[in-house]
Order: sequence, then C-alpha cells, then structure tokens
Amino acid sequence: MSKSPGHRRWPEHKVRETHLGQRIQVRANGQIVAESHDVIKVDEDGQPARYYFPRTDVSMTTLARSNTTTECPFKGKARYYSLIVGDRKLSDAAWSYEDPYEEHLDLKDRLAFHDDQMEEIDISPKP
Repeated sequence: MSKSPGHRRWPEHKVRETHLGQRIQVRANGQIVAESHDVIKVDEDGQPARYYFPRTDVSMTTLARSNTTTECPFKGKARYYSLIVGDRKLSDAAWSYEDPYEEHLDLKDRLAFHDDQMEEIDISPKP
C-alpha cells in the first residue's frame, strides 16, 4: 500500500468516508443488485456522494468485469464492471478499488454503482 499522491499534492481536497449503519439497496431493471447494512458513503469534493457495498452483499452474478480502469489520485486504480440484469446491460455501471491507497483502505473489496444508471438507490432511515 502506498500513500495517495492526490492527498499530498492537494491537501485541501476532501474525501470523507462515513460508515452508515443503515440499510441501503440498489435496484436495476426491477432487480435488487446490492443490499447491505454495511455501506460506506464517500463524499468527495466536486463529486456526487457514492455508496460502497461489501462484495458479499452484491449480486456478483449480475456483474461482468470490463476492460475499463481509471486512476483516482486520491483513492487509487478503479476496475469497472458491467451490470447485466435480465435483457439489459449497463456498461461500466460499477467499480471497485481493489488496492486503494492507504488513506482509503476501507474501500478495499467494496463496489460502488453509478447511481445515474441505476433504477433506484434506496436509503432506509436509521432505526
């Protein structure tokens, strides 16, 4: 693991992780593809909030790894997945930081979804 070059170069840029402890559900094409009480919400300056689910709480059979990767100077290299639900394929709809920089190790082995491609991301109120 290494330190994030982004946090060193732009120390004023904030990437905040919050463990929510409430049920979050993602639906696509009428099917639940992720549901968990162990979700990390990431609020990053200039970006929409993203929700990172443990892989164990994601329907991995609906995902197919794509060839797409991106590099975030704050979190690391992201690998993308296409979501296949019924007769619908959403290209690069989810991503994962499999070896994140040490400032964001809690994101390891979690998946986030592009909410603009999902039917719904439902956040239940805390009990």
